[in-house]
Amino acid sequence: MATLRVRAGGALHLLAYDPDAGNSLRAILEPTDFRVRTACLGLGACGLCRVRVLAGEVGAPTAVERVQLEDALLAERVRLACQCRPVGEVEIEVLSLAPPSSWHVPPGGLASIGTLRWEADPAPSHAVPRPLGVAVDLGTSHISVALIDLIGARPLALRVGANPQRAHGADVMTRLVAAGDPDHARALASLARAAVGEALGEIARSEGIDLRRVRQALVVGNTAMLSLLADRNHQRLLEPANWSLPIDCAPLETASWGREWGLAPEASIEVVAPLAGFVGSDLLAGVVAERMPELRTPGLLIDFGTNSEIALWSGDTLWVTATAGGPAFEASAGRDCIPAEAGAVVRVREGEGGALECDIIAGDEPRGLCGSGLVDLLACLLRQRRLGPRGRFSDGSERVEFEVNGRVLGLGWREVDALQRAKAAIGAGMKVLCGCAGVDPYALQRVLVAGLFGSHLDLDSAAAIGLLPRLPEGRVVLVGNTALAGACGLLLCADARRMLERVRACARFVNLGRMAAFDEAFLDQLFLQPMGSPP
Repeated sequence: MATLRVRAGGALHLLAYDPDAGNSLRAILEPTDFRVRTACLGLGACGLCRVRVLAGEVGAPTAVERVQLEDALLAERVRLACQCRPVGEVEIEVLSLAPPSSWHVPPGGLASIGTLRWEADPAPSHAVPRPLGVAVDLGTSHISVALIDLIGARPLALRVGANPQRAHGADVMTRLVAAGDPDHARALASLARAAVGEALGEIARSEGIDLRRVRQALVVGNTAMLSLLADRNHQRLLEPANWSLPIDCAPLETASWGREWGLAPEASIEVVAPLAGFVGSDLLAGVVAERMPELRTPGLLIDFGTNSEIALWSGDTLWVTATAGGPAFEASAGRDCIPAEAGAVVRVREGEGGALECDIIAGDEPRGLCGSGLVDLLACLLRQRRLGPRGRFSDGSERVEFEVNGRVLGLGWREVDALQRAKAAIGAGMKVLCGCAGVDPYALQRVLVAGLFGSHLDLDSAAAIGLLPRLPEGRVVLVGNTALAGACGLLLCADARRMLERVRACARFVNLGRMAAFDEAFLDQLFLQPMGSPP
């Protein structure tokens, strides 16, 4: 790793980056709060992303830069951020800051979508040149929006932001109760649609893309979010009798959505139907993205989130369920806990003398712990015996504190308790599904960890606290936002659509609320210890 020193807005920021990755300055700055202004997908055509190189090497000026920048500017080491690839220790000054936005490119950029395992269908002869598609993953805590090239089968832009419905409740049940008032229901639907429009507007402005080129938009999400988006049948989810049944979330019309989002009048908008109960089309899209029905051995997909969903492929049947993760995985809970965004402590490890060392997303100014940082911290405290398996601090205190780059962060027992309950629900759900399918959890050859939280997770820490089983190396894989990758696949080709229908046909929904084994497994999984260890 190397350090990029960034002067922006009158302040100096330190960014850790991997010079071997070959990323441009623009890509390194995108997840931060000091992004460069741009309007051309990073091709150098707009000439807006200007920086001054104060020290270090970023490569020789490219042909594009020689066209966009006068010789006098090049002599002053003014460069285009999208054309520069830093090597080693580098210091820059951002000359053209992008305006603040609530929508950001996640760490990892487009790679955080995961691998698109589907090729595009041949374009019809009457198709608009280079038509675009929009894929939306409507999550409880976050909304992810990707713009893809329907001919080249590649993502062009990605934005992630908070779901504004959080103002009406952090979890799905609170929002469903709020939607019992018709005015609140309309407001929740409007908030979600407006958020997608804002994300697309941010993409259009910053990447220089005409949204009228969009010919298809497709939305996946958990059942509650889709029903609230369409303002249809959400009250059915409050009745346990419906938790094993399909819920119709198809909107009555989408023409007004297209106008609000600035799409072409002929653009189609599809909300992919959920499976049953709280198992949504986000999980189904993830199964399609990873082509799980093609696995020859048992495999498990866990989509971590406020509403966590699990799929187990047993060879001929897809066993699926959903369980409440709460805010611990994505938004976290507690005064020093934040989502995985700029300023979040994403990694915690034990350094010399037992001191805690931390990695921070996109900067050196810590704002709080995100979910993966919390998992790391709990694993460190367990190893140091400062925290017991029951989730209580060994010295009897209610809070521990530690310093990160001059700021004191803390962790209270309430945050520990929230993560214990979330991880117990996941662990119990896994155990029940494996029991239904007759699969030994330790015989799983493939465990796929998906979701925003899963993108940053340290597998050793997750195994140490019992969030994931400890399996031989290579069996547990972080796969990024599989829901969004699957939505892209469904936009691209008919083969993905056929696999989706195959998945629906072979899926068996398990209602954990009716499984006596779930309650017993939940209590076992509450302990902060590796799975399978005695209490």
